[in-house]
Amino acid sequence: MSTFTWNSVVGGLMDVARRFLCCASLCVQANGSDDDEVLMIGGEQRSFLEEDNLILPAESDVPDVDVDLPDSSSLSTLNVQPSSTLKEPLSLEAVLGKNRGVLTDIVINVNPAQPPKTLLVLHSMLCQRYRVLSNVHAHSSIRNVPPQLMSCLGPRHPDSHNRQLFELGFTLIWKDVPKAQMRVKDMCPIEGEGNVARFLYKLLATYPSEPAFATLVDFMVDTAFHQLREGSSEEQAAVLHSFNSSLGCSPWIAGQDFSLADIACYCVILQSGLTSAAPMNVQKWLQTCEDLDHFGPAKLQLG
Repeated sequence: MSTFTWNSVVGGLMDVARRFLCCASLCVQANGSDDDEVLMIGGEQRSFLEEDNLILPAESDVPDVDVDLPDSSSLSTLNVQPSSTLKEPLSLEAVLGKNRGVLTDIVINVNPAQPPKTLLVLHSMLCQRYRVLSNVHAHSSIRNVPPQLMSCLGPRHPDSHNRQLFELGFTLIWKDVPKAQMRVKDMCPIEGEGNVARFLYKLLATYPSEPAFATLVDFMVDTAFHQLREGSSEEQAAVLHSFNSSLGCSPWIAGQDFSLADIACYCVILQSGLTSAAPMNVQKWLQTCEDLDHFGPAKLQLG
């Protein structure tokens, strides 16, 4: 690796760390906390990440189908031209395993009390790249699922009876679960909307190869699902303030390229009702996201 590239990567990683500490500091100041509580916030962040990376114990080979933040401007040397185009992904077999003539089903259990906008956006993007057989079911643990949730993946495909015509199966089950749970045959289950989103994104695009950019994207995804969605109003305001600063230097949340960070942050801001409180640069970025076809289905189905 050349000295220039190595220095760029190391510099980016150091900047990610500085921005993470800056965000924690903003949140602490917003809550009127002292230095001891900074350590507590670090502990809580760690527990959140560990909890979000839990996997469920393998129950069966068959899926369960019962009916201030980091400154992304420092990464500009790694990505020269702004882009909303996704890099070509690995093959489906590389991610899901070899297809032995049977359609691979991705089965996701989600709670209707918190519809997963991020997963709906990713489903829409998957349908633009692959022939996807989509299904929605309601588990017996849930009563009276709203009609818009039962149709959130769009109308049933007219050829759905012939599974051989499709490349991928995508089944969403509304169920009384604390977090999104994904199962794919012959793979370990995955829990947490952020983790499921990371898996699905790998079917759409190659995950960032530069360590600094990949770290920044993952950090922003975690920020969306923890500080923005579950944090206090002061924490949310601190995150939006930091986003506003970053978006003053780059077109996307994690820098020059559109990424999973934009999908996660957009969906959580929309779902948490933070759009009206968003500062100017964040408002412009939200509008840029809405101009992309990716976000239309989720916004249409869930408002």
